[in-house]
Amino acid sequence: MKKIFSFYHYLWAFWGNIIYGFPSRNLFVVGVTGTKGKSTTLELMSAIMQEKGEKTAVLSSVIRKVGAHTQKNKTGNSMPGRMAIQKFLFQAKKAKCSYVFIEVTSQGVVQHRHKFIDWNAAVFLNLSKEHIESHGSYEAYRKAKISFFEYVAQSKKKKRIFIVNKDDKESALFADAVRHNFGNSIFWFSKNEFLRKISDYVDITSDKARAKFNEWIFADFNLENAAAAATFSETQNVSFETVQKALSEVRGVSGRLEVIQKKPFSVIVDYAHTPDSLEKVYTVARKDYCVEPTNALVAILGSAGGGRDKWKRIEMGIIAGKMCNEIIVTNEDPFDEDPLEIMNEVKKGILQSGFLEQNLKMILDRREAIKQALKQAKKGDVVIATGKGSEEWIRWEKGRKESWNERKVFEEELEKI
Repeated sequence: MKKIFSFYHYLWAFWGNIIYGFPSRNLFVVGVTGTKGKSTTLELMSAIMQEKGEKTAVLSSVIRKVGAHTQKNKTGNSMPGRMAIQKFLFQAKKAKCSYVFIEVTSQGVVQHRHKFIDWNAAVFLNLSKEHIESHGSYEAYRKAKISFFEYVAQSKKKKRIFIVNKDDKESALFADAVRHNFGNSIFWFSKNEFLRKISDYVDITSDKARAKFNEWIFADFNLENAAAAATFSETQNVSFETVQKALSEVRGVSGRLEVIQKKPFSVIVDYAHTPDSLEKVYTVARKDYCVEPTNALVAILGSAGGGRDKWKRIEMGIIAGKMCNEIIVTNEDPFDEDPLEIMNEVKKGILQSGFLEQNLKMILDRREAIKQALKQAKKGDVVIATGKGSEEWIRWEKGRKESWNERKVFEEELEKI
């Protein structure tokens, strides 16, 4: 049955390529893979190539962009199937785009959604534990990611480019998967090397100078994304002056470290839904947005249901307990699980960290949790909500969906204060 299901997805990719007239042949197609940062990196690469004068298209979990037309990705699927990618490539070709940037997920690869596309480049950002239930093991998850690199290495395009994160512990495996194919070129990037390049243009020790470049780029995980985008642009003969200009004009990605207000206290929305990304976003919130070391980090935290990576609920609770001063555990996307059971697993991790239960609240209704967090925040504090980002639905049992807009809910509740 598993083989039949796999062949079913394979046929969709095969027929899509034929029906839409082999649309990737005359496009420069780039796939970005990794556990986190894919959507941001895609938009940064697109911004840089647009600054160069190219017309671009982007398909990510956040947006669907073809030329000047951009819309939110409302499907909830980062890498859609049933010929959707081939249709998107056809639309990009019809709009006379020259570059197409696509988010590549492990589940999409397992379902052959990357196939029958003539790829020009692949980017590897990072790898950490995620989707373990879906793949059966971390090793299977990693294998799916690497197989995308292997597929691109066999692309019909004469020259294939591979951008690899030198800082990630798995980087050698990705490079080794493609280094022996004729026509493949590997380019490495790292945050520190990128910072050194930036320092030739701005004084990175000066907040004022950093702001001119783009302050949000200097957040640890955004540096990684920007470094990947800049390294790709070098392979396309884009000057660093063009890179700098493009990045200085980017105003961040919706739902990714999205600052809603800074005074009298900061409010931040972020999509962080893995232990690693949660730790990084809390670090940035504490370092860059808490006015004084004594100010509180007020976290609104949940975890997804549907049998998805249950192991991480306690892990994320432990991280929140160690890094935050006040925590409200709330609902995220329960799917077919009891949301209170999910919340209690997160709570278990919080208390394991030694966090004082008197500073912990359990509020099922997410809007009510936001309202409570805003009420208790004081001048100079940071209120940070993670897990939803720019997603437009809270997903319940039997496919039921509740309309949701985290930023809008915050803005509505802030007006009531």
